[in-house]
Amino acid sequence: MTSLETALDDLRSLDALATRDTDLTRRDPRAKLVATLLFIVSVVSFDRYSVAALLPLALFPTVLAVQGEVPARTLLRTLALASPFALMVGLFNPLLDRAPMLVLAGVEVSGGWVSFASIVLRLGLTVGASLVLIAGTGMHPLCAALARLGVPRVFTVQLLFLHRYLFVLAAEAARMDTARQLRAGSHPRPSLAVHASLLGHLLLRAFERAQRIHGAMLARGFDGELRLAHAWRWQMADTTFVVGWCAFFIAVRWVDWPQAIGRLFAGAVA
Repeated sequence: MTSLETALDDLRSLDALATRDTDLTRRDPRAKLVATLLFIVSVVSFDRYSVAALLPLALFPTVLAVQGEVPARTLLRTLALASPFALMVGLFNPLLDRAPMLVLAGVEVSGGWVSFASIVLRLGLTVGASLVLIAGTGMHPLCAALARLGVPRVFTVQLLFLHRYLFVLAAEAARMDTARQLRAGSHPRPSLAVHASLLGHLLLRAFERAQRIHGAMLARGFDGELRLAHAWRWQMADTTFVVGWCAFFIAVRWVDWPQAIGRLFAGAVA
Protein backbone atom coordinates (compact mmCIF):
# COMPACT_ATOMS: atom_id res chain seq x y z
CA MET A 1 0.00 0.00 0.00
CA THR A 2 1.42 3.40 -1.01
CA SER A 3 1.70 6.36 1.34
CA LEU A 4 -1.12 8.07 -0.55
CA GLU A 5 -3.44 5.10 -0.07
CA THR A 6 -2.50 4.90 3.61
CA ALA A 7 -3.26 8.58 4.09
CA LEU A 8 -6.61 8.25 2.35
CA ASP A 9 -7.50 5.22 4.47
CA ASP A 10 -6.76 7.25 7.59
CA LEU A 11 -8.97 10.11 6.38
CA ARG A 12 -11.72 7.65 5.47
CA SER A 13 -11.48 6.04 8.90
CA LEU A 14 -12.19 9.41 10.53
CA ASP A 15 -15.61 9.48 8.88
CA ALA A 16 -16.18 5.88 9.94
CA LEU A 17 -15.42 6.80 13.55
CA ALA A 18 -18.17 9.43 13.44
CA THR A 19 -20.83 6.74 12.88
CA ARG A 20 -20.28 5.22 16.33
CA ASP A 21 -22.27 6.08 19.43
CA THR A 22 -19.90 7.96 21.76
CA ASP A 23 -20.14 10.90 24.14
CA LEU A 24 -18.70 13.15 21.45
CA THR A 25 -20.89 12.00 18.55
CA ARG A 26 -24.03 12.57 20.63
CA ARG A 27 -23.12 16.25 21.03
CA ASP A 28 -24.79 18.76 18.72
CA PRO A 29 -22.45 19.36 15.74
CA ARG A 30 -22.92 23.11 16.05
CA ALA A 31 -21.67 23.06 19.64
CA LYS A 32 -18.56 21.10 18.66
CA LEU A 33 -17.93 23.36 15.68
CA VAL A 34 -18.25 26.59 17.66
CA ALA A 35 -16.02 25.28 20.45
CA THR A 36 -13.36 24.18 17.95
CA LEU A 37 -13.43 27.54 16.15
CA LEU A 38 -13.01 29.34 19.48
CA PHE A 39 -10.13 27.00 20.27
CA ILE A 40 -8.37 27.80 16.98
CA VAL A 41 -8.83 31.54 17.54
CA SER A 42 -7.33 31.14 21.01
CA VAL A 43 -4.30 29.25 19.68
CA VAL A 44 -3.47 31.74 16.92
CA SER A 45 -3.93 34.74 19.24
CA PHE A 46 -0.79 33.92 21.24
CA ASP A 47 2.53 35.65 20.68
CA ARG A 48 4.83 34.04 18.11
CA TYR A 49 7.34 33.14 20.85
CA SER A 50 4.75 31.44 23.06
CA VAL A 51 5.42 27.75 23.63
CA ALA A 52 4.86 26.78 27.25
CA ALA A 53 1.79 29.01 27.51
CA LEU A 54 0.15 27.00 24.71
CA LEU A 55 0.56 23.64 26.41
CA PRO A 56 -2.59 23.84 28.61
CA LEU A 57 -4.68 24.18 25.44
CA ALA A 58 -3.74 20.60 24.54
CA LEU A 59 -6.40 19.59 27.06
CA PHE A 60 -9.19 20.44 24.57
CA PRO A 61 -8.30 18.02 21.73
CA THR A 62 -7.20 15.41 24.27
CA VAL A 63 -10.52 15.43 26.13
CA LEU A 64 -12.52 15.38 22.89
CA ALA A 65 -10.40 12.52 21.53
CA VAL A 66 -11.08 10.51 24.69
CA GLN A 67 -14.82 11.27 24.52
CA GLY A 68 -14.90 10.31 20.85
CA GLU A 69 -12.70 7.23 21.37
CA VAL A 70 -10.43 8.37 18.54
CA PRO A 71 -7.42 6.03 18.15
CA ALA A 72 -4.18 7.87 18.84
CA ARG A 73 -2.40 6.00 16.05
CA THR A 74 -4.82 7.18 13.37
CA LEU A 75 -4.72 10.72 14.73
CA LEU A 76 -0.91 10.87 14.80
CA ARG A 77 -0.53 9.41 11.31
CA THR A 78 -2.96 11.95 9.90
CA LEU A 79 -1.17 14.73 11.76
CA ALA A 80 2.08 13.62 10.16
CA LEU A 81 0.62 14.52 6.76
CA ALA A 82 0.44 18.18 7.76
CA SER A 83 3.83 18.30 9.48
CA PRO A 84 5.81 19.12 6.30
CA PHE A 85 3.78 22.32 5.91
CA ALA A 86 4.73 23.46 9.41
CA LEU A 87 8.35 22.61 8.75
CA MET A 88 8.35 24.62 5.53
CA VAL A 89 6.69 27.62 7.18
CA GLY A 90 9.13 27.81 10.08
CA LEU A 91 12.21 26.40 8.38
CA PHE A 92 13.94 29.75 7.93
CA ASN A 93 13.05 31.21 11.33
CA PRO A 94 16.26 29.96 13.02
CA LEU A 95 18.29 31.50 10.19
CA LEU A 96 16.54 34.89 10.20
CA ASP A 97 16.14 35.36 13.96
CA ARG A 98 19.45 34.48 15.64
CA ALA A 99 19.19 36.73 18.68
CA PRO A 100 19.60 34.68 21.91
CA MET A 101 16.31 34.47 23.76
CA LEU A 102 16.81 31.93 26.54
CA VAL A 103 19.30 29.47 27.97
CA LEU A 104 18.25 25.83 28.12
CA ALA A 105 20.53 23.34 29.88
CA GLY A 106 23.44 25.71 29.44
CA VAL A 107 22.78 26.19 25.70
CA GLU A 108 21.64 29.52 24.25
CA VAL A 109 18.46 29.18 22.19
CA SER A 110 17.70 31.85 19.60
CA GLY A 111 14.30 33.41 19.05
CA GLY A 112 14.08 31.68 15.67
CA TRP A 113 14.12 28.24 17.25
CA VAL A 114 11.52 29.30 19.81
CA SER A 115 9.19 30.66 17.11
CA PHE A 116 9.77 27.50 15.07
CA ALA A 117 8.71 25.35 18.04
CA SER A 118 5.67 27.59 18.50
CA ILE A 119 4.64 27.08 14.86
CA VAL A 120 4.94 23.30 15.13
CA LEU A 121 2.96 23.27 18.39
CA ARG A 122 0.23 25.51 16.96
CA LEU A 123 -0.14 23.28 13.93
CA GLY A 124 -0.37 20.18 16.10
CA LEU A 125 -3.05 21.75 18.28
CA THR A 126 -5.22 23.23 15.53
CA VAL A 127 -4.99 20.35 13.06
CA GLY A 128 -5.40 17.82 15.87
CA ALA A 129 -8.55 19.55 17.10
CA SER A 130 -9.92 19.68 13.54
CA LEU A 131 -9.29 15.97 13.00
CA VAL A 132 -10.97 15.10 16.28
CA LEU A 133 -13.92 17.28 15.23
CA ILE A 134 -14.26 15.33 11.98
CA ALA A 135 -13.87 11.99 13.76
CA GLY A 136 -16.55 12.94 16.27
CA THR A 137 -18.98 14.53 13.82
CA GLY A 138 -18.51 13.43 10.21
CA MET A 139 -18.16 15.68 7.20
CA HIS A 140 -21.83 15.62 6.22
CA PRO A 141 -23.14 16.76 9.64
CA LEU A 142 -20.24 19.20 9.90
CA CYS A 143 -21.08 20.88 6.58
CA ALA A 144 -24.76 20.94 7.54
CA ALA A 145 -23.80 22.59 10.84
CA LEU A 146 -21.88 25.25 8.93
CA ALA A 147 -24.98 25.90 6.84
CA ARG A 148 -27.13 26.15 9.98
CA LEU A 149 -24.70 28.73 11.39
CA GLY A 150 -25.13 30.96 8.35
CA VAL A 151 -22.24 29.93 6.09
CA PRO A 152 -23.23 30.33 2.40
CA ARG A 153 -24.67 27.16 0.92
CA VAL A 154 -22.33 27.22 -2.07
CA PHE A 155 -19.35 26.97 0.29
CA THR A 156 -20.73 24.15 2.44
CA VAL A 157 -21.81 22.07 -0.55
CA GLN A 158 -18.47 22.51 -2.30
CA LEU A 159 -16.63 21.58 0.89
CA LEU A 160 -18.62 18.37 1.20
CA PHE A 161 -18.05 17.49 -2.46
CA LEU A 162 -14.35 18.22 -2.15
CA HIS A 163 -14.05 15.80 0.74
CA ARG A 164 -16.21 13.09 -0.82
CA TYR A 165 -14.69 13.07 -4.31
CA LEU A 166 -11.13 13.47 -3.11
CA PHE A 167 -11.17 9.73 -2.51
CA VAL A 168 -12.62 9.07 -5.97
CA LEU A 169 -9.88 11.06 -7.71
CA ALA A 170 -7.18 9.57 -5.51
CA ALA A 171 -8.37 6.05 -6.35
CA GLU A 172 -8.32 6.96 -10.04
CA ALA A 173 -4.77 8.31 -9.69
CA ALA A 174 -3.71 5.14 -7.88
CA ARG A 175 -5.10 2.97 -10.72
CA MET A 176 -3.27 5.06 -13.30
CA ASP A 177 -0.02 4.77 -11.35
CA THR A 178 -0.46 1.00 -11.04
CA ALA A 179 -0.99 0.73 -14.79
CA ARG A 180 2.14 2.81 -15.39
CA GLN A 181 4.21 0.58 -13.11
CA LEU A 182 3.00 -2.57 -14.89
CA ARG A 183 4.02 -1.07 -18.24
CA ALA A 184 7.26 0.51 -17.04
CA GLY A 185 9.38 -2.62 -17.38
CA SER A 186 12.99 -1.74 -16.63
CA HIS A 187 12.21 1.97 -16.09
CA PRO A 188 10.29 2.08 -12.80
CA ARG A 189 11.04 5.77 -12.12
CA PRO A 190 8.94 8.03 -14.38
CA SER A 191 10.32 11.21 -15.88
CA LEU A 192 8.82 14.67 -15.49
CA ALA A 193 7.15 14.33 -18.88
CA VAL A 194 5.44 11.11 -17.78
CA HIS A 195 4.19 12.79 -14.61
CA ALA A 196 2.81 15.68 -16.67
CA SER A 197 1.06 13.26 -19.02
CA LEU A 198 -0.50 11.36 -16.11
CA LEU A 199 -1.68 14.60 -14.55
CA GLY A 200 -3.27 15.71 -17.80
CA HIS A 201 -5.10 12.41 -18.22
CA LEU A 202 -6.27 12.58 -14.61
CA LEU A 203 -7.65 16.07 -15.24
CA LEU A 204 -9.58 14.86 -18.29
CA ARG A 205 -10.97 11.87 -16.42
CA ALA A 206 -11.97 14.10 -13.49
CA PHE A 207 -13.80 16.46 -15.85
CA GLU A 208 -15.68 13.61 -17.53
CA ARG A 209 -16.62 12.05 -14.20
CA ALA A 210 -17.79 15.42 -12.87
CA GLN A 211 -20.19 15.72 -15.80
CA ARG A 212 -21.58 12.23 -15.19
CA ILE A 213 -21.98 12.89 -11.46
CA HIS A 214 -23.70 16.22 -12.10
CA GLY A 215 -26.18 14.58 -14.45
CA ALA A 216 -26.88 11.78 -11.95
CA MET A 217 -27.46 14.29 -9.15
CA LEU A 218 -29.89 16.32 -11.22
CA ALA A 219 -31.74 13.14 -12.19
CA ARG A 220 -32.18 12.38 -8.48
CA GLY A 221 -33.56 15.82 -7.69
CA PHE A 222 -30.59 17.39 -5.93
CA ASP A 223 -31.33 21.04 -5.12
CA GLY A 224 -28.24 22.05 -3.15
CA GLU A 225 -29.69 21.48 0.33
CA LEU A 226 -27.79 19.35 2.84
CA ARG A 227 -30.28 17.08 4.58
CA LEU A 228 -29.71 14.72 7.49
CA ALA A 229 -31.66 11.68 8.59
CA HIS A 230 -31.85 12.94 12.19
CA ALA A 231 -32.77 16.45 13.28
CA TRP A 232 -30.71 18.24 15.92
CA ARG A 233 -31.97 19.77 19.10
CA TRP A 234 -29.79 22.21 20.98
CA GLN A 235 -29.83 21.22 24.64
CA MET A 236 -28.58 22.71 27.88
CA ALA A 237 -25.63 20.29 27.80
CA ASP A 238 -24.52 21.84 24.51
CA THR A 239 -24.64 25.32 26.00
CA THR A 240 -22.63 24.13 29.00
CA PHE A 241 -20.13 22.50 26.63
CA VAL A 242 -19.51 25.71 24.67
CA VAL A 243 -19.53 28.08 27.65
CA GLY A 244 -17.27 25.82 29.72
CA TRP A 245 -14.63 25.49 27.04
CA CYS A 246 -14.85 29.19 26.20
CA ALA A 247 -14.14 30.04 29.86
CA PHE A 248 -11.18 27.65 29.78
CA PHE A 249 -9.76 29.29 26.64
CA ILE A 250 -10.08 32.75 28.19
CA ALA A 251 -8.35 31.59 31.38
CA VAL A 252 -5.46 30.06 29.43
CA ARG A 253 -5.16 33.13 27.19
CA TRP A 254 -4.96 35.67 29.99
CA VAL A 255 -2.92 33.69 32.51
CA ASP A 256 0.37 31.94 31.73
CA TRP A 257 -0.38 28.85 33.81
CA PRO A 258 2.96 27.04 33.33
CA GLN A 259 4.81 30.17 34.41
CA ALA A 260 2.47 30.73 37.35
CA ILE A 261 2.85 27.12 38.53
CA GLY A 262 6.61 27.35 38.11
CA ARG A 263 6.78 30.47 40.26
CA LEU A 264 4.57 28.80 42.86
CA PHE A 265 6.86 25.79 43.13
CA ALA A 266 9.96 28.00 43.12
CA GLY A 267 8.54 30.01 45.99
CA ALA A 268 7.64 26.86 47.89
CA VAL A 269 11.16 25.43 47.48
CA ALA A 270 12.77 28.72 48.49
